[in-house]
Amino acid sequence: MRADLLSRVDGLRSGRTPFVLATVVRAERPTSAKPGDCALVLADGTIDGFVGGACAESTVRLESLRLLQAGESGLLRITPRAGEGGTAEEGVRTVGNPCLSGGTLEIFLEAMIPPVLVVVHGEAPVARALVRVGHALDWDVRTGVDPDAPIAPDTAAVVVASHGRGEAPVLRAALRAEVPYVALVASRRRAAGVLDDLAAQGVPAGQRERIHAPAGLDIGARTAPEIALSVFAEIVAQSPRVVLPASGPADVPASGEPAVAIDPVCGMEVAVTTASVSAQHDGETAYFCGTGCRQAFLDDPQRFAR
Repeated sequence: MRADLLSRVDGLRSGRTPFVLATVVRAERPTSAKPGDCALVLADGTIDGFVGGACAESTVRLESLRLLQAGESGLLRITPRAGEGGTAEEGVRTVGNPCLSGGTLEIFLEAMIPPVLVVVHGEAPVARALVRVGHALDWDVRTGVDPDAPIAPDTAAVVVASHGRGEAPVLRAALRAEVPYVALVASRRRAAGVLDDLAAQGVPAGQRERIHAPAGLDIGARTAPEIALSVFAEIVAQSPRVVLPASGPADVPASGEPAVAIDPVCGMEVAVTTASVSAQHDGETAYFCGTGCRQAFLDDPQRFAR
């Protein structure tokens, strides 16, 4: 099972799919999981693999989504002693899950976030320098000269460095795609002219104001590598993020915590995803840490009514 899961990692990475690799590093009996068991948790809450029973899986799902949103990794301790939930310990997130069979699990959650994706339009010296500097940052920098090339949905930045070739179409496309950082490499005078042209083409002022023109922080850059450095410094200052893929009502929000519900039976926090255990009652959806709580609720819904 572990080999099969790890074989999927390359495909997820090449597809720029964010996920969490959850690995059991310690298991205190009685538990169904053992050290070395692992699972992949995707941004829609889907879990592939095994890191414990349904209740442990529910906790792993929620904590993994939180770490994906933060772009961080961490150690998760799941214990049946509810009073231990939230115990402060550096580097460890402890969650008390009263539905466990009695043992304690420690699971390392490693968030695998695709590198920041930057699209550079052009092939001039500045464009080539942007590629070199971006690769030094371990970012995914892609170049092209086709103004009609599609923009990937998780693109963090589009930088036009084509010296007058196909600038306006690329800038308009980046704005339509709501790319967080859009920039034009040009002198102040020529940048103003391009912005005037966009205005004449009907691009609203609010959209034009999003374009960094000239591109980059004012660090006195003169050479192509210096200009590239100033552009990436400005991108970093914008705090670029990888956009997690939407999955309907189950997706992780673009900002803040993932949606959370309270299990009406045991009181556990549960991620609101289509992969979570749920049930309909009186026109509302209730979410549960596992099938046991779900069945208890369905047996007597009025007992757990709020």
